[in-house]
Amino acid sequence: MSDPYVPFKAKIIDIVQETSSDVDIKTFRIKYIDDAKKMEFMPGQFFEFLIPGIGEAPFGFASNPLEKDYFEVSIKKTGLVTEAIHNLKIGDYVWVRGPLGNFFPVGNMANNNILIVAGGIGLAPLRPLILSILDLKNREKYNKLTVLIAARCTSDFIYKKDISVWSERNDADVILTIDNPEEGWGGRVGFPHNILSEIDIDIYNTYAITCGPPIMIKFVSSKLVEIGIPENKIYTTLEMRMACGIGKCGKCNIGHKYVCIDGPVFSMEELSKMPQEY
Repeated sequence: MSDPYVPFKAKIIDIVQETSSDVDIKTFRIKYIDDAKKMEFMPGQFFEFLIPGIGEAPFGFASNPLEKDYFEVSIKKTGLVTEAIHNLKIGDYVWVRGPLGNFFPVGNMANNNILIVAGGIGLAPLRPLILSILDLKNREKYNKLTVLIAARCTSDFIYKKDISVWSERNDADVILTIDNPEEGWGGRVGFPHNILSEIDIDIYNTYAITCGPPIMIKFVSSKLVEIGIPENKIYTTLEMRMACGIGKCGKCNIGHKYVCIDGPVFSMEELSKMPQEY
């Protein structure tokens, strides 16, 4: 196994503009220039994306981990490094290192219902989990899959093609909601923690995974606990807190924990014992 701290040269082979609003999100498909090298990762793990002369930043994988020829990442333009990444073109070369961090407990989740609650770009690190569950090689391992996806407005939804495909499947229940009413919108309106009250959830046979803005994670997690799902069956990922990815910069520490080393995936049982700053 190669050292995950050593960067490898890779190539951008496709770019998708995900949003059409002032929230600028693009998905990049990346492939190692060495065809023999593959990025082996699990849902929830992340990698460091390096642009020489600019810097590097951590991002969660956003593609099916069963796909070995390439991997994908979805990035919101927010600063120097992300702007440089957004300026990349198909065919450009970059450097990546990983996989890093822990992952969702996919083994423990087998034979259970899966509830996924995502807000905005928070759907990106959850997409590998959704795609792997729905993959024909894995689907029989899991029971009912419910995916609640929230966005500020319809133009902020990412993975629109995926959502369309997931919605047409008879083995998945996809629910979309936006913050405020919008002309022509026939889906739900409201914040995701309120929508949860309208969903039939088997609290004794469900794992819940959520990711989105920090305030959304807090409200959704609290609602899931209120509904009755045990804290050790509620998970989130805190990748947005990270920087160096190797526990050296100290930016991602929460108490005695480092998100990049001890996470980025945590259960609510773990978070309930940590300082309330996540």
